[in-house]
Amino acid sequence: MAVSPPVCDFGWKAPDFSLPGTDGKTYTLDDIKGPNGTLVMFICNHCPYVIAVRDRIIRDAKELQGLGIGVVAISSNDAETYPADSFDNMKKMAEDLALPFPYLYDEDQSVAKTYDAICTPDFFGFNAEIGLQYRGRLDASRKEAGPPDLRRDLFEAMKQVAETGQGPAEQIPSMGCSIKWKDAA
Repeated sequence: MAVSPPVCDFGWKAPDFSLPGTDGKTYTLDDIKGPNGTLVMFICNHCPYVIAVRDRIIRDAKELQGLGIGVVAISSNDAETYPADSFDNMKKMAEDLALPFPYLYDEDQSVAKTYDAICTPDFFGFNAEIGLQYRGRLDASRKEAGPPDLRRDLFEAMKQVAETGQGPAEQIPSMGCSIKWKDAA
């Protein structure tokens, strides 16, 4: 079942984190932060919504990094129930796709909860002061990638954030698989 996150809470401050990356390093928000903004993405390995747009995520991340936007991806799914999302499989995917950004593992799911992440993919676009300016979709793709000429909602919004510090007033929420929460046993 597809779910969507809530509308952007403009100005909400990005919570810090300290998470292991697939490259063997540990990253904090300060390590990721770009001079013109920061994009925090909640993704995973197995979600068909993410798989459909992985190449677009990589393309947009590279271009946004060129605009001074720091980029990070975080996987918070329960890897016991969804072994495709294990840290070892994350490492393999990061290497296979040559991800141009750190891919971090939120094993205890605390970062996803702090960010109130809802689905994969879920995008949080912050300005240079780490105030939330975008909580929308990548583009109009769903479980299948849309046509190549789709409007690049995330890229255009974050380009605006890099240039002005402000995100667009109108945003269309992302849609994807729910984050796979661990049983609260």
